[in-house]
Amino acid sequence: MIRARAVEKRYGDERVLRGIDLDVERGGFAVVTGANGSGKTTLLRLVVGLAQPTAGELEVGVPRGRLGFLAHEPLVYRELTALENLDLYGRLYRVPERRERIGMLLERFRLWEARRQRVGSFSRGMLQRLALCRAFLHEPDLYVLDEPFTALDAEGAELLDRELAERRERGTFLVATHAPARFESLATAQMALVR
Repeated sequence: MIRARAVEKRYGDERVLRGIDLDVERGGFAVVTGANGSGKTTLLRLVVGLAQPTAGELEVGVPRGRLGFLAHEPLVYRELTALENLDLYGRLYRVPERRERIGMLLERFRLWEARRQRVGSFSRGMLQRLALCRAFLHEPDLYVLDEPFTALDAEGAELLDRELAERRERGTFLVATHAPARFESLATAQMALVR
């Protein structure tokens, strides 16, 4: 599903990634680790098409509409409610039975009671839960998750553990993290980036 050969990325004179080789088979769960500044986020941005490699080859065997991307930022509209945000994304992705799916995700991530609140009033943990709902809404084939446990309390982390375990059976994952031990039971491959 993902194949990278000698991928490099530069921003001006700064080389962020150098000579990256990566294979993630369909149904795989690849974990990318590394210190801050090692290029984890850049690699994920390349995979989802938000940036292009400076050198090398990168193939992602899934249409962009079948990607579920969780970035460092929640990528939600703060002036809209949780319900309005997910409805917008559901329409963009043409999610069948989107209202039912939205309701189910909001309940699973314990956001149902806050569904009509403007997202600008949410705590960072609530924003992360909503961003996860957004990334999972259209049941993507490929999940690209950048530090998915960021800002989650114990309950939120437990909810995410459950979701990942369930989705593991029907999706492919590329996850960047500082805590690879959290994914030990799920991972099929691990890659450490060095700055």
